[in-house]
Amino acid sequence: MRSSISRRSLLQAGTALGAWPMLAGAQSAWPAKPVHLVVPFPPGGTTDFVTRLIGTELSKTLGQPVIIDNKPGAGTVIGVDFVAKSAPDSGNFVTVANSFCANQTLVKKLPYDTTKDLRPVALMGMSEHVLATHPSSGLKTLADLRAAAKAKPGMLSYASFGNGTSAHLSGELLKQQMGIDLVHVPYKGQGPALTDLLGGQVTMMFGNWPEFRSHVQAGKLVALGMATKQRSVYAPDIPTLAEQGVPVESNSWNGLLAPAATPDAVVQRMNAEVNRALASPTVKAAFEKGGIASLSGTPAQFAEFIQSEIAKYTEVIRKGNITLEA
Repeated sequence: MRSSISRRSLLQAGTALGAWPMLAGAQSAWPAKPVHLVVPFPPGGTTDFVTRLIGTELSKTLGQPVIIDNKPGAGTVIGVDFVAKSAPDSGNFVTVANSFCANQTLVKKLPYDTTKDLRPVALMGMSEHVLATHPSSGLKTLADLRAAAKAKPGMLSYASFGNGTSAHLSGELLKQQMGIDLVHVPYKGQGPALTDLLGGQVTMMFGNWPEFRSHVQAGKLVALGMATKQRSVYAPDIPTLAEQGVPVESNSWNGLLAPAATPDAVVQRMNAEVNRALASPTVKAAFEKGGIASLSGTPAQFAEFIQSEIAKYTEVIRKGNITLEA
């Protein structure tokens, strides 16, 4: 009996050892064709910028072209669904943001399962949000906003990157905490929303500081406050919303997901290459210049982060009784 178990153990050990070279070979051979990074937003926003920046670095180490595909629409559902339904050997990945976690509660009938159809690969970056308004609004502080909203309920508007995005839900949280009525105007990405904010077509917007900084500094936009717990190192002269009595924290993060059936070796390889790209001098300099924080880590850490974000947005969505269809 002992001899039989011993032989079986040796056979299993030999099989396992034999599998390692195959696994290593599969990992080193991947990718054998171009890699596609799907961005579920239009060009021009922070997620698009970070994805293109990381993609350029990945193309140097993966040995294959890295193609950026913008597939915006339906609050990022279109682009995410495309990758969720992709074959595991398609080479397709999707860069998601806060909306990916919000959509699990926000959208009644998602065409994909958030936790079963996709698997986390790597976190990439995070941008702090500023609440900004057009100078024509005459608003300079949250006290001004409260007075104006009370005087003209339902007349002030706030733009967002789209339904279910961090800018949308932060605006909803602002309404809840201030007890005011604001009209939500969703756009297909930060770029179009920022264009209309600069044109005065909407009153205000939560947006990524990297894209808003030059406009605030030029006087084209007025910063009502940073949506950070403490004053931002990137904008130390701008008071936080919390300092003004409304502790709304908001940001835009982005991370990479793969189809659920993607082999572990591929996920680990891609995670390692993304982390290597984040540590490269080119990306570090661009992040520093743009006010973007690096969020490197493991796939497991990203998975835990996603669950915490889902819980956070679920509370805001249910309290505001917000529902959307994809």
